[in-house]
Amino acid sequence: MEAEAGAGAGGADHGSRARQELFKALTDDRASSESSLTELAEAAGWPLPASVRAIAPATPGETHQLATVLDDALGGMFGGRPCLLVPSPDPDTRAALELPLRGRFAAVGHAVPLRDTASSLRWALRLLALTPARPGGLDTRAVFVDDHLSTLLLLQDEPLAHALAARWLRPLADLTPRQSERLEVTLLAWLEGGGAPEAAKALSVHPQTVRYRMRQLEKLFGPGLRDPRTRFELEMALRSRRLMAQVRRQHSRVGRRTARVVTADFTPVVVGRMARVNGL
Repeated sequence: MEAEAGAGAGGADHGSRARQELFKALTDDRASSESSLTELAEAAGWPLPASVRAIAPATPGETHQLATVLDDALGGMFGGRPCLLVPSPDPDTRAALELPLRGRFAAVGHAVPLRDTASSLRWALRLLALTPARPGGLDTRAVFVDDHLSTLLLLQDEPLAHALAARWLRPLADLTPRQSERLEVTLLAWLEGGGAPEAAKALSVHPQTVRYRMRQLEKLFGPGLRDPRTRFELEMALRSRRLMAQVRRQHSRVGRRTARVVTADFTPVVVGRMARVNGL
């Protein structure tokens, strides 16, 4: 009996090591051969799927619990923290993950082919870093990279995003912060809506207010506002600046809150409009 127990423990250890080696091979930027991956997968007892999603729990201690709930998950270390990989046979279907993740906070990467596994993990961890913490509950849900692709794209390199904003919003540099904010929110609403009436509706101001501000903007930016490329660059600059401000505000609010409450749960980054500005 003792010999059988020892053999069983040895087999479990071997399987655990094989799974760790498979995780490392899948997440290594150096591509492994198909045959070596197949051998590792057989030893690990984890059939290779066509595509996978990464899961990065906000609390590292929950990784083992999630691996138990998600019986087809493959665990390992990436970026200095424990993460999971789960098969994703249908990239558009994620309902199977939402229920077991309910009440926990985790970032779920986009579905990728096996050769891009590390990409799903990197973006899941990046989304986790952008998402502030707060006391959780049963309504706590995972955030999915799929829902934040434009945010992640714009904020993938914050110094570059700052440089983009500084380059294209330079005409506003000499204004007061209050003047600059009013014109920025107006310009972004105008670019997003396509005209003064749409911008006025989004900002809850009179269309004449928008037209007045647009005349100011035309004086500052000149004929460039009629150039499609300039409008595209301006919208990216304004959106990235808005997103960076929102992330700072949310982390600041959560920092004050968690000074009183110690928690391990997180809430999704909400990408909404800036505070609406009325009047001139």
